[in-house]
Amino acid sequence: MSDAYVRGMRAGQLVEAAEGLFTAGVMSHSGHANLSARLDGERYLLTPGHVRGLRAGQLATVGFDGRVLEGELRSVSAEITSMHTAVYRDRPQVGAVIHTHSPAATAFAVAHRPLPCRTEPMLRFGQAEEVPVVPWGPRGSDVSVRGIVEVLKRRPTTSAVLLANHGLLVFGPDAAAAAQLVVAIEESAEAEIAAAAIGGAVDFPADALEAVRLSAARVAS
Repeated sequence: MSDAYVRGMRAGQLVEAAEGLFTAGVMSHSGHANLSARLDGERYLLTPGHVRGLRAGQLATVGFDGRVLEGELRSVSAEITSMHTAVYRDRPQVGAVIHTHSPAATAFAVAHRPLPCRTEPMLRFGQAEEVPVVPWGPRGSDVSVRGIVEVLKRRPTTSAVLLANHGLLVFGPDAAAAAQLVVAIEESAEAEIAAAAIGGAVDFPADALEAVRLSAARVAS
């Protein structure tokens, strides 16, 4: 496949993922988010910042060194390239990264509280453990990026982190999977907050993940 074809395909996936997040109602009032998709080599596509009504032509191609190779990025978006790059470097299997200010998940980030996995969508869609909190650092700074990398090293199976006093960072094999997990995490955060008013949420049984896998396998067979 040609580079132009792959770029066009990935761009379409990011546009579709952004639209899906708005349709699901998991975005902040401002609509701020940034989404990226890995290309071959040390490159990825990155959205311009606010992604409401995102178009494929607005995406920039960015190198792992932070240079914009194609397209344009405003300074507000250029600040976060190191955050996306850090995930791609640490997780070669990751094909897409999404950062949002989803309100309920951000509440946990502001409270510096990990989000437990207590809803089945979270369990099914790639986060069968709590979402850990990365200590605060200015957006895109070395402090912030080092914190992300340290948590990724310490938690090698997590597919998401909460950025303290900031928001949510999710990563997956492709943009659709990452967006699906954003929705599952935001719904789980909402459920946790609601459950607190009626006595608090309850953990899954210890064998829940295996039970879900067996159930999915039966349907697929």
